[in-house]
Amino acid sequence: MPRAVTLIRSASLSAVAEYAYAATAPAEARLVFLAGACPLNEDGTTAAIGDYAGQAAKALENLRTALADAGASLQDVINTRVLVASNRREDLVTAWQVVRDAFGAHDVPSTLLGVTVLGYTDQLVELEATAAVLDH
Repeated sequence: MPRAVTLIRSASLSAVAEYAYAATAPAEARLVFLAGACPLNEDGTTAAIGDYAGQAAKALENLRTALADAGASLQDVINTRVLVASNRREDLVTAWQVVRDAFGAHDVPSTLLGVTVLGYTDQLVELEATAAVLDH
């Protein structure tokens, strides 16, 4: 199945980043804008309280579900934003590694942000994404 997303590498920018610096999709692609995926269980409770990696994993699980409901998968994601409620770089890196590992070779352009607070009680991680799908 052909994919809409083309990842752009830049030889002029640092290779230390664990993601492509840009991505494109053709004009005929259907864009899917996802709400922030939160680490919520089906009953609305927050999963993995106090655990950055556990919350990142649950947010990814919920992101995959939302993508599937929209006819897409992680391989169709064109960019992400990872929000982590912490001022400690180590916590950001912990959440990021879970997300990075899930995407594997499809290392889309991403932004990792430390934020003061997120919307749900005990929430530490939120994952935003946009996808592009070819419906042929």
